[in-house]
Amino acid sequence: MQDLNTIFENLAKPRHTTAQQRAARIEALLKALLDRKEKAYEAGHIELGLSPTDVVGQLIIVKAEADFALKHLAEWVKPHVVPNSIMMLGKKAYIQYEPKGVVLNLSTWNAPIAIGLVPAIAAIAAGNTVLLKPSELAPQSASLLSEIVSAAMPPDEFAVVEGGPEVAEALLALPFNHIYYTGGQRVGRIVMRAAAEHFAAVTLEMGGKNPVFIDDSADITDAARKIAWGRLSNAGQVCVAPDYALVKRPVLDQFLTTIAAEIPRMYNADGRGFDKSPDFPRLVNQGHWARVNGLIEDAVSKGARVVLGGASDAGTRFIPPTVLTDVTPDMRVMQEEIFGPVLPVLAYDDLNAAMAGVRAHSKPLALYVYAKNRAVIDAVLAGTSAGSTVVNHNMVQSGTNPHLPFGGVNGSGLGRVGGHRGFLEFSNARSVVEETKAADGLTPLPPFDEKTRKMMAGMLGRSTVVPAPIIAAIETVLKLRAAFK
Repeated sequence: MQDLNTIFENLAKPRHTTAQQRAARIEALLKALLDRKEKAYEAGHIELGLSPTDVVGQLIIVKAEADFALKHLAEWVKPHVVPNSIMMLGKKAYIQYEPKGVVLNLSTWNAPIAIGLVPAIAAIAAGNTVLLKPSELAPQSASLLSEIVSAAMPPDEFAVVEGGPEVAEALLALPFNHIYYTGGQRVGRIVMRAAAEHFAAVTLEMGGKNPVFIDDSADITDAARKIAWGRLSNAGQVCVAPDYALVKRPVLDQFLTTIAAEIPRMYNADGRGFDKSPDFPRLVNQGHWARVNGLIEDAVSKGARVVLGGASDAGTRFIPPTVLTDVTPDMRVMQEEIFGPVLPVLAYDDLNAAMAGVRAHSKPLALYVYAKNRAVIDAVLAGTSAGSTVVNHNMVQSGTNPHLPFGGVNGSGLGRVGGHRGFLEFSNARSVVEETKAADGLTPLPPFDEKTRKMMAGMLGRSTVVPAPIIAAIETVLKLRAAFK
């Protein structure tokens, strides 16, 4: 095992970087990535059977994050002056954003380039040093990330450590200042316990069972096409993919018939079979293949009906697009995050009852609703909780708009990243108050006279929120008074 203590100590050395230096690091990192895009295509194909277009999607997400940070970084790092309150008249108050220190990114395998580098860009923008531990389940991508970082960054600012669970366990014993983890809840709990030992801040991106509501007012063909794409992208190995569909009963048959037609149109247009499609990936390894195949077999053995499916192939880690209906809560496919190309479809009669069923489980990372009826859309937004929601589409909220924060809720995640929120996530917002000449004598100090006691007691009977124009007028008077002292 690499000398993790030495690597950490090098990253933990005190340092200060300017906005210009941070920008230069991000530019170098992006250039090193794009210079090696062919290697990224190759790694994605070996690991998941991805086409170059699939990998380009990851690269665009990284580039968009870098471009946005480069455009706004100089403004983000400036002290942020805040308005004064009636209790802080004459003082200068501002927020100074400082780096948290050393950030550990425990990334995962389903989008290894994006998940490895997007948080790193935010952490670098905030002035931190970074240690990235890529997933051992995507070894080609892990080696490529190490090569990219070595080419772009000094080793005492950004290090990559490869290895398996034993390396992750050893890293979690070190006193990182912030830990960013992407994966499942089981390891998420381990990360939180380890972070508690050093009072490290934590960002967790964990996914879960993302529901999609389909109302009878929806455009069923449009919904079926988009849900098919969302469920089958990356062979279903996407944290924000629709995990199961809740369809209003009057349109259940129409939805099932339509999605069963749309999936072959997208992934078997030439009739040669889903396994021959260049756009349909594979599961990451034999273990994941066996797990997902087991979910299908369990559901069928308990009475689920296969609307669309076919033969799986363990040797090539292939599982065909599969649509199940007549599923029940006792089936594993309704108890576990699927993370594969399988869509269970359930009917509902009453929206409130359907939402209650969703609320009975962990809050999802994503939730989707297809409807033209505005009242239905508003009811779902009000009656559920999720990290993100898309109306009449799915999966378009992640990595596509740096103004939108990305993250989960409770069991699906903690914290937010993306654009400025990523910068804030990896920053310590340090409140600073500076006494000025204008504020001299305004803070009551003991011994308190009767006038002061009455003034402070009187504040309990009226609002402490004073309109900004009044605060500004008082401070103008205070500054003038101080100038003539």
